[in-house]
Amino acid sequence: MDIVVKGRNVEVPDHYRVHVAEKLAKIERYDHKLIRVDVELFHERNPRQSDTCQRVEITCVSRGPVIRAEACTNDFYSALDAAIAKLDTRLRRAADRRRVHRGRHAPISVAAATAGLPVAGLDDVAATGTATATAVEERPEEHDDQPWHIARAKVHPADPMTVDDALFQMELVGHDFYLFHDKESGRPSVVYRRHAYDYGIISLDT
Repeated sequence: MDIVVKGRNVEVPDHYRVHVAEKLAKIERYDHKLIRVDVELFHERNPRQSDTCQRVEITCVSRGPVIRAEACTNDFYSALDAAIAKLDTRLRRAADRRRVHRGRHAPISVAAATAGLPVAGLDDVAATGTATATAVEERPEEHDDQPWHIARAKVHPADPMTVDDALFQMELVGHDFYLFHDKESGRPSVVYRRHAYDYGIISLDT
């Protein structure tokens, strides 16, 4: 398993790279097919956000689904600990799901539990987080003459999946919505997190 540590707006010292490798050494017990773990450090320069100015993002790439976790605190060591705690939970959840697929009793699916939810409009998810999937990331050019800019762009694979699989993938990467190709309807769709523990789904009529 390769561990890649990089920083954005921050230089990563060698002793921190060693600390990351030691902390992540135990996660292979959940998935022996892990190929690479990307750890990215971000520093927020805004002094008003000093309590959450250091962010750590961890992305695990394996032969299975991509699993991701992130955390923000006032130092990179505690942010790493918090992110690994989230990652540990999601890796355990993925391992449990693999065991279910091997023949153990399967719990009620999230899709079945949320089947009665209405298909919502785009305004219901306007304030949610960034979309995610196993994706090829591109960094578009910034335009200084604009009051806004697109900081990140991703190209998603179009492998069909069920609503339950999409919700599971969304939970693994810790985002608030997930773009996917609905296996049953054949439509481009988005599942998203609503208030409390409810979920919603948006589909395009093509």
